[in-house]
Amino acid sequence: MAESDETVGEQSEEGAKSGKKKLIIIAAVVVLVLAIGGGAAAFFLMSGEEPADVAAEEVAPVPTVEAFYTKIRTPEGKPMFVVSLESDDEQLHYMQVYVEAKSRDPAVDEALQQHMPLVVARLNALFSSKNFKSLMKAEAKRAMRDQATEIVKEILQDKIGEPGIESVLFTNIVMQ
Repeated sequence: MAESDETVGEQSEEGAKSGKKKLIIIAAVVVLVLAIGGGAAAFFLMSGEEPADVAAEEVAPVPTVEAFYTKIRTPEGKPMFVVSLESDDEQLHYMQVYVEAKSRDPAVDEALQQHMPLVVARLNALFSSKNFKSLMKAEAKRAMRDQATEIVKEILQDKIGEPGIESVLFTNIVMQ
């Protein structure tokens, strides 16, 4: 019996030693994997900065041209359109719209001033053809703005040979 107690004690000491060895080996492998991963990450991150710096030096800064905003005014000089809208409920509805055209060329501003009666007439026809209920939705207002942009671009294309404007902006819309 005494011999069996001694062999059990020796086996537990050997088990503890082999468990410690396994723990040390696992820790060493983990440290090695982390070191390799960190080195690889540092290599890729450090090498990625050089081409970005070179690319930044090669690209010339783009000069920004100031935008011009031209108020689209009625022949009487009013800064807004007031139109009656079609309605399904048989009531009279009105819409008031303040309109501006955005361009980057001062010559376009002059062309808009010269052809303002035509622009106003075409936009007035567009606005008064709309339905009150449908314009309650934001998508319908965006679509109307896009249509107004296309109308003004068509007029400028016909008169000066280029679309001229980037967009038409509604700076204020009131419907009742």
